[in-house]
Amino acid sequence: MFFNFKSGVGRMAHDPSVFVVDTHATRPAVPPRLGKQKKQSGVAQTLLFVLVTLALLGVFFEAFFIYRLYQSEYGPSGVTSKQISGNPEPDTTDPDGRLLPSKPVAHLTDGQDAQDAQDAHHDPHVMAWSVIAEPLLYEMKYKDRHLIIQKEGYYYIYSKVYYSQGGAFCHSVMMRTKMYAGKGISLLEAREYLSKKDKEDKSFSNSFLAGVFYLSQNDAIYVNVSSTKQIISHRSYENVFGAYMI
Repeated sequence: MFFNFKSGVGRMAHDPSVFVVDTHATRPAVPPRLGKQKKQSGVAQTLLFVLVTLALLGVFFEAFFIYRLYQSEYGPSGVTSKQISGNPEPDTTDPDGRLLPSKPVAHLTDGQDAQDAQDAHHDPHVMAWSVIAEPLLYEMKYKDRHLIIQKEGYYYIYSKVYYSQGGAFCHSVMMRTKMYAGKGISLLEAREYLSKKDKEDKSFSNSFLAGVFYLSQNDAIYVNVSSTKQIISHRSYENVFGAYMI
């Protein structure tokens, strides 16, 4: 606030004026120091850069682990990898490149060599199976018309035969084991009886057997029929015998 005091009459009109300054007036704000603002801004930018870098690294490592997991679970079977010890994993394919079974399995079919073995064998009841018709044998052996178990466990066993009807016909799957010194033990069995009227008509039929059994090492299983001469061998897949661990 300013006050103007003028002199009295007789003095010159141009006397100097006296001004009084109000000391309670508000002072202007002091401008902020630019150096301190720049320092705070630099720290914030550095912290933001570090956080962004950490986030990008996290995304990169997560993508990398997902890729490795996908490769281990869904990678092609032909690609081999090394174990932690540094040794290569064992080959799980056969000479033809096919994937090997994960458990013991056998599948036998009929064939000309099987029929020759039938004729040369003295037992007319035990079925013989072909050894040249590419039999499937993995961790199991075929010897003297018997499948020999190599690994103890539960097995699904099956057999199917195609035969000519003529009186009674019996089809069974038998087992020999060291635990029982007697004759073979019957595991599965099917029987058919024809009347006199039916015997006059020549006809053919099929018999299929299947079941699950616990087998020990060196147990032997085989197929027994009333007469191997009743078996029809037009096609190899019409008479089959097999087992696989479950």
